Amino acid sequence: MRTAATVAQLREARASLSGPVGFVPTMGALHEGHLSLVARARERCACVVASVFVNPLQFGPGEDFDRYPRTPAADAAALERAGVDVLFAPSRDEMYPPGAQFTVRPGPLAAYLEGDRRPGFFTGVATVVLKLFNAVAPDAAFFGQKDAQQLAVVRRMVRDLDLPIDIVACPIVREPDGLAMSSRNAYLTPEQRAAAPRLHAALTLLADAIANGARDVDAAVARAEAALPPLKMDYLAVVDPAVFEPLHEAPPHAALLAAGAAFAGATRLIDNVEVRTP
Repeated sequence: MRTAATVAQLREARASLSGPVGFVPTMGALHEGHLSLVARARERCACVVASVFVNPLQFGPGEDFDRYPRTPAADAAALERAGVDVLFAPSRDEMYPPGAQFTVRPGPLAAYLEGDRRPGFFTGVATVVLKLFNAVAPDAAFFGQKDAQQLAVVRRMVRDLDLPIDIVACPIVREPDGLAMSSRNAYLTPEQRAAAPRLHAALTLLADAIANGARDVDAAVARAEAALPPLKMDYLAVVDPAVFEPLHEAPPHAALLAAGAAFAGATRLIDNVEVRTP
């Protein structure tokens, strides 16, 4: 595995790869969820590039940028074992040179749920993903469905900006008790870890209610919220995954998402469950 620290080094390494090239962008602190993306990329592509970069633009004031888990040596070893051909591990100044001014501002798709709770988050995501796409020039890029709204924003950006990249959604990887794998799970105390699967349980209740014919989403959300404690709800919602505006009434014969965020202590968890209405 070759490691590149600059865009110039990355482009030199990329020029030596035979196509198609798959790309897996990460913020490091890798777990089995990340490695499942690499495995999917290896299945579909001749070569794989992965990146590890904790993107400051997607952290708001008071969020966990400074303490976000960073395990660069372990990440590099895991990616090499997984068969990655090139690892791109840039510095902050390499990605955002002093004086950089331009960012990517997504449209209404980014206005709800995560975009509402974390102002500027999707601007940071779209900006760094576009920069990484420009540097890597992949044929396909692989994203986990846990970050469903992020996936939708990236897909929309690729479509609207005519980027020649296939965006591949990969299933959520869960712990045996249902908790979606996340680098931030490392923050959880034993008590918080025991409670954390309640978000998935609440979303499953919500999805089951809608799938079984409940049309009043607000009432179904209220019932699902009762399954969250001791977690503190940030939001629970049912959305059309093409739009992400919370629905109040579930339409018939629709493919929707039950999406949610909750706090276990100071740690914010997100998750979603697919649901199809009758």
